[in-house]
Amino acid sequence: MSAFLDIIASAGLWAAVLRIATPLIFGTLGALLSERSGVLNLGIEGIMTFGAMIGWLAVFNGADLWTGMLVAALSGALFGLVHAAMTVSLGLSQHVTGLGITLFASSLSYYIFRLAVPLASTPPTVTPFQPISVPGLSDLPFIGPALFTQTLPTYLSIVIALLLAYIVYRTPLGLALRMSGENPHAAEAQGVDPIRIRYGAIMAGSALMAMGGAFLTLSAFNSFFPTMVQGRGWICIALVVFASWRPGRALFGALLFAFFDAFQLRLQTVLGNVPYQMFLMMPYILSIAALAVMARRARVPQALMQPYRRGER
Repeated sequence: MSAFLDIIASAGLWAAVLRIATPLIFGTLGALLSERSGVLNLGIEGIMTFGAMIGWLAVFNGADLWTGMLVAALSGALFGLVHAAMTVSLGLSQHVTGLGITLFASSLSYYIFRLAVPLASTPPTVTPFQPISVPGLSDLPFIGPALFTQTLPTYLSIVIALLLAYIVYRTPLGLALRMSGENPHAAEAQGVDPIRIRYGAIMAGSALMAMGGAFLTLSAFNSFFPTMVQGRGWICIALVVFASWRPGRALFGALLFAFFDAFQLRLQTVLGNVPYQMFLMMPYILSIAALAVMARRARVPQALMQPYRRGER
């Protein structure tokens, strides 16, 4: 028991929680934004993979780190545009389209990477974002090294979560977004264009997903390999349900999953006689349990996955 308490009381654990949570925060907010407008985007895993690759490739070819993040965001928005054209304009299956984008984006990522780096036996590296110290806060006991020695994209993800919560619930744009996901025909009657709202939400959400992928190569690591996303996109889809489509809860859910993950990594060093696969399962088992509890109370946007055609009732 004392070993468990020592792990929880470690500032390194909480610093790791924020690092692990960052790509999940970006991805979950992106999925939430799309679903709030009424469109499920299962292309998140592929979009994150492509964002990780194209952001790294831009920096590898001489761009600065923020330009790499911007390139990743633009690539994600482009995939979002394709998804919106298929699901909003043509009314095709959101499930099939999303899975198709995941397969296409993942394969395209590996193809472009091999074209750019054909002969490398080990992935080339770039200089990633470095942790920064917040003056006056980083020196605080425990809290300083735990919370205020992160890279800038981590702080950005938290700011975006808070900003999105404000936009969704405190602005006319957020009201239009929620109306488009609940009752697009009522939104149309009030002068809102649900098609334009859905296009914008899907593209902005996909840009956030790609930024989550770019964080992996430009901050968490310094190179790209095709399997590095490792199912984080699907975790983000589950976290949206856990959060009941609320940005604040989405932030909490990402941090909770990251805590489980960071905790099991440290627990392996304490309980070395237990097979490591048991520890790897722990974050997912605990997350499924939390999801099962929260999903009972979740209120799904009424028009989620329902095609909208102007003028129809």
